[in-house]
Amino acid sequence: MDSFAAVRNRAEKRKGGPAGLKKLLPPIKSPQALRKIPDDRWLSQMTKLIFQAGFNWKVIENKWPGFEEVFFGFDPGRLSMLPDEAMDGFLKDARIVRNGQKIATVRHNATFICDLAQEHGSAGKFFADWPGDDFIGLLDVLQKRGSRLGGSTSAYFLRFMGKDSFVLGGDVARALIAARVVEKNPTSKTDKARVQDAFNQWREESGWPLAHISKTLACSVE
Repeated sequence: MDSFAAVRNRAEKRKGGPAGLKKLLPPIKSPQALRKIPDDRWLSQMTKLIFQAGFNWKVIENKWPGFEEVFFGFDPGRLSMLPDEAMDGFLKDARIVRNGQKIATVRHNATFICDLAQEHGSAGKFFADWPGDDFIGLLDVLQKRGSRLGGSTSAYFLRFMGKDSFVLGGDVARALIAARVVEKNPTSKTDKARVQDAFNQWREESGWPLAHISKTLACSVE
């Protein structure tokens, strides 16, 4: 496996040196800041990423104030208790994108957020306290307990919320192959474990957070 120094060197050559790469690194919130994020904001961002998946992101962004109105500011307690007829009513509301399967995720994921709050004090505490050396485990929790939070949706959700994270998108996958971490797109449990081990080693080597390592990988390939 390549050292992170080698990966970083490739990225810096492509992005105009250390300063050029640094400008591209995503912001990260501290655990303290993550704990302060209200539960409704976690559900809101989660829902936005679900609706954006496979759709025009700009359309969802432009309509988002309507989503906030229709879904009661993404109050998890209120949404988790909605009866079926209320959910059916959302299909007639032009303020949102009326995709029945994605609308159904709102109530399911509201219940998920409420469960996290009951178990950990708040959703923010749960996400803030999850260790980075088992980030793959956090993605598994989101996929198993949430609705439509598989693939890269959950990773982007966490990235946008400010949680230190890595995203196994196309460029990152190709960089992991080039760095001899895996031989193919890491979708199997074994390959994901190898990816987590690589990120853990690179984090120890460099002192960089997962998100910055991930972005550096993406910048290191054509």
